Parts: sequence; structure tokens; C-alpha cells
Amino acid sequence: MKTILLLAVLASVNFCSSAASAGGSSNAVPPRVDTDSLRAVIKAELLVEIADELQRLHPETPSVPESIEFAGKTYRFDTDAMYERMDRELIAFTYMHTNSTLMLKRSERYFSQVVPILKANGVPEDLKYLMAIESNLDPKAVSTSGAAGLWQFLKSTAPQYGLEVSAEVDERYNIEKETEAACKYLKEAYAKYGDWMTVAASYNAGQGGISKRLSDQKQSSAFNLYLPEETSRYMFRILVAKMFFENPESFGFSVPKEDYYPYRAPRKVVTVDYSIPSLVDFAADNGVTYYELRSANLWLIGTKLTNPKGKAYKIIIPTTK
Repeated sequence: MKTILLLAVLASVNFCSSAASAGGSSNAVPPRVDTDSLRAVIKAELLVEIADELQRLHPETPSVPESIEFAGKTYRFDTDAMYERMDRELIAFTYMHTNSTLMLKRSERYFSQVVPILKANGVPEDLKYLMAIESNLDPKAVSTSGAAGLWQFLKSTAPQYGLEVSAEVDERYNIEKETEAACKYLKEAYAKYGDWMTVAASYNAGQGGISKRLSDQKQSSAFNLYLPEETSRYMFRILVAKMFFENPESFGFSVPKEDYYPYRAPRKVVTVDYSIPSLVDFAADNGVTYYELRSANLWLIGTKLTNPKGKAYKIIIPTTK
């Protein structure tokens, strides 16, 4: 508002100055103010206002910290290479991450569901940031390679970790089951590497590629490897994600806690081991719309659940508000 007022005053001063010099009579009363001086003062005020607004919209990036603790291990940035790699991701998160506000708003909903499963499986809570990097906390995310869900499992890989992918069911979108599947992978990789950052790198590049590079380069942690750029950046992005979610204000993002999307516990969970010919009717029978049922159970990808093998599925009946 102050900027608008200053622009209006500046325009008025310019108009008065022009009117006084554009053929005014010799009897015109001299202006009581020095318009050139007033114009200079107003322009200076405008520059300050514009600079302040740009600073608000485009804050400085957070400084590279001396170190970060991740999954019980401390990572330092005390060499030029480590410093610059971390700095790059800090800049990217501050200026280029268009989903940052949405990620913040979604974080309470999805972290509250995922973290208890990680803990129950003995996986450090910090690995939730791997999920955030993978999917931007979008439970419906699908990559160009066809990886899907919060944890981004490929259709070919999902069955290896107990996830059903069929014409009517895709458990890559089942938050509980996909997180359990991710825990299986993470624990399997940790048994091999004994280092959670290397586990994270393998989630991006595959265990085969990481194992070969560890052997070839005679290292015990992927953090010290020369890697393809995507995987190299991936590890630093996870560390920056931790900084971001723990202190978004330092990145220039201020989202009031009341604006975060809440997690609402289900009204009930129905276990079915039979065929459901119409999920529309099933939803109505349970007091919700088909839209509400599907939104709470993204793994149901059709209008029916044939279930020829009589498998037991847990269907969430959501709390609506």
C-alpha cells in the first residue's frame, strides 16, 4: 500500500511540474516546493520499498551449516566440494522448488501416518525426508518412469516387497502398505551397507550400482563416492529437506500451523474378504460418497473389487468434515 501511495504522489509531482513548465503564464505563482528534490526523495523511498518487497519474496538462502545429523550420523561440509554441493541444493530449495508450500501443508498429514511405521520397523525417522524428495508428499504422484505413490515404487519392483498391482488394486497408493514395503527395502539395504545415507543413495540408484561404486572407489559410504549427478544431488537434497521441514522460515516460507492439512483418523476400517460388485454402493452403505471412499483408499483403482482369491483388504471409511 505504501508503494502505491508513493507512486501516486510521484505521478502528481510529475504532473504539476509538467503543467508549470508547459506554457504557463508569466503571472503563475511559483511552486512552493522544489519538485526535483521531492521527486528524488520519493524515488529513494520507492527503491527501499521495492528492495524490501523483493527481499520478502526472494529471501537469501540459508547458510551452509557446519554439519547436519541425519539418522544418527553427522555429515560435515568442511571441504570446498561438500560445501558447494550443499549450497547448490539450498539455493534450489529456496528459489526453484515450486511445491514447497504444498509440501509444508501436506507434511503433518503424511508424516503422522508414516513415522510410526518407520519407528515400528526400526528405521530412523529421518528417512521420512527420502519420501518427501521422492514424491513431494503427493500420494498420487507418478514419475515419468511409472514409479507411483509416496515412496515411488515401480510396478515391476512392487511385488518383490509385498505390494499388489492389478487391474483393480494398486497398493503402491496404500500409505500403510507402501510404507511397510519401503521399510523392507530400507532395512534390507541397511543390512548390506550399515549406513543410512548409502541406503538412501541406493533407493535412487539401485543397490547394484551403489555396491559396484563402493567397491571400485574403495569407500564405505555413498556420501564419499563420485556418482552420477542425480544420485549425488539426491543425498544432499535429503539433508536440505530435513533443514527445510524443521525450519521453513529460514528458506523464506511462512505457513501458519493452522493452515497445515490435518490428518483425520478413519471413522472406521472395514475388513473385506469378499467381492464388492459396486464400490459406489459400498460407499453409500457406509455413509460416504464414492469420491470420499476413493480419496481415502487411493489403492482402489476401479469401481469394483472382484477379489477372486478372497484376500482380506482393509478399506478406510473416512471421517468427513
